[in-house]
Amino acid sequence: MKVLITGGAGYLGSVMTGELLKSGHEVIVLDNFMYNQNSLMAECINEKLTIIRGDARDEKLLKSNIEKVDAIFPLACLTGAPLCNKFSQEAKSVIVDAVELILKLRNKNQMIIYPTTNSGYGLGEKGKFCTEETPLRPISLYGKLKVEAEESLLQSGNAITLRLATAFGISPRMRLDLLVNDFTYRAVNDRFLVLFEAGFKRNYIHVRDVAQAFMHSLSNFNSMKNQAYNVGLSDANLSKWELCEEIKKLVPDFYFEEAKIGEDPDKRDYIVSNEKLEKTGFKQKFPLQMGLKELVKGYQIIKRNQYANI
Repeated sequence: MKVLITGGAGYLGSVMTGELLKSGHEVIVLDNFMYNQNSLMAECINEKLTIIRGDARDEKLLKSNIEKVDAIFPLACLTGAPLCNKFSQEAKSVIVDAVELILKLRNKNQMIIYPTTNSGYGLGEKGKFCTEETPLRPISLYGKLKVEAEESLLQSGNAITLRLATAFGISPRMRLDLLVNDFTYRAVNDRFLVLFEAGFKRNYIHVRDVAQAFMHSLSNFNSMKNQAYNVGLSDANLSKWELCEEIKKLVPDFYFEEAKIGEDPDKRDYIVSNEKLEKTGFKQKFPLQMGLKELVKGYQIIKRNQYANI
């Protein structure tokens, strides 16, 4: 197939681009390279890759490239609650308006696979798993915008939305502001961490498993289309404290404690069921401990906190 990825040089997109090319697909990446990243340099040798520096909200540019493809992955995003709060108007235009533009320009036969977020569930109920039937009650602007975009896509049809758990792991466009990546970086470099809301739980997923979920959705599109799916590790519904305990297994002198002040802008506290996606045949390949080992190794290379979205 031929696939258009907006934001294809980002944390997820740079992994996704490599996976699609490896599988023989043609890929058009549209990205504004706002972080001056060079994450696709190793892929430039591949003749099936086209890279366009531009804005995912540029209608003329988008139109000329959408008409060439079979599938669209709208990954361009201001990701995370802090960044969306800081640039609220731009966040809406990149997350919601850009998706509306894609829906306006694409034909009904073109497939769309879109990443949304578990944070759309907001505050969960203690001991009760969030499924795709659980009401969406996002708290942050980021969560609200993602839910709005998801609703537009599912109403339009011929789309799949993937409600991603908190991603972790090494990517060619690395991010240290993601929870697992951040905590592991602090454990390796600072050896201590002060937690707030240490009992708050959330689900986690390796960035390469996210890419594989997109590949799986593309391969099984007709049987999965017009639905939302949670994407996470079913054995990784962990509190912040439990996550630190997992990191400590690899960094024994890591010390952490809880403070009584501080709060998550997303107020994320939920456990998530990934059974629906797993029943389609999807299997996660990268458990949490494997990803933590990868991060500890990678942080022998990265020593400066320049890899963040904020």
